Amino acid sequence: MFSDPDFLGPFNGKKWSIKTVDVENSRVRFLGNLVLNLWDCGGQETFMENYFATQREHIFRNVEVLIYVFDVESREIERDMHYYQDCLEAILANSKDAKIFCLIHKMDLVQEELRSRIFTERLNELKTRSEPLKITAFATSIWDETLYKAWSSIVHSLIPNVRLLESHLQNFATICEADEVVLFERTTFLVISHSTRIEHTDVHRFEKISNYMKQFKLSCSKAQAQFRSMEIRQANFAAFFDVLTTNTYVMVIMSDPTVESAATQMNISVARKHFEKLEVAHMTR
Repeated sequence: MFSDPDFLGPFNGKKWSIKTVDVENSRVRFLGNLVLNLWDCGGQETFMENYFATQREHIFRNVEVLIYVFDVESREIERDMHYYQDCLEAILANSKDAKIFCLIHKMDLVQEELRSRIFTERLNELKTRSEPLKITAFATSIWDETLYKAWSSIVHSLIPNVRLLESHLQNFATICEADEVVLFERTTFLVISHSTRIEHTDVHRFEKISNYMKQFKLSCSKAQAQFRSMEIRQANFAAFFDVLTTNTYVMVIMSDPTVESAATQMNISVARKHFEKLEVAHMTR
């Protein structure tokens, strides 16, 4: 929420939590069977008081994740904290095992030299006010990679048996002799997992690649063409981007720009059946 709760809804049959003006309900589906139900609740006090008084149990029952967005420039911090703690009380009463994420948003409006200190101060205050619940917080802005990174981290935390998925991805990278293998969610292009065998200096590369691929896919749609795969070769690397499962894309990066396309495509094809089975196994749990 921006100074008030911004998310509230069921995730995968269970519930999440986000905020706004007037009540709107929408659904976002990703990774096939994961559904984020968003209740756009509106920030006005009359709306908030009504939600907490009359729909408390309905909104907060079976919540899997609560995502609370704070406006870093809000001048009503105590009011914001009041609503936040109301949410936590409802979580404790109805969904005590829910994961709590806080976004300290609009950090681009804070002077760069002050951002780290202000975020640390807000984080410490949130940890204190959230007890006995544990929280994870992110400093975010729509003008850089931070919001994307926060959402990728949140989605990553919700994937069943994610460590098993990472292990299989590492094996795949070793078999392919790839520098790096990255798994993207097919609809949102959020990073689900990755295996890096050779370190890269650009820590924001995933966010950049995701943005490029979303724009390219949009261009394909406008041209009434369906995007499926892509191959890029430069003097010092080769990159392959292809469908891996019904719900994911895979990117394979090689240092050797002369690597045969057929070899990499064959490895992806063989891995596709394996990862499809892994994905189905996760969905049935």
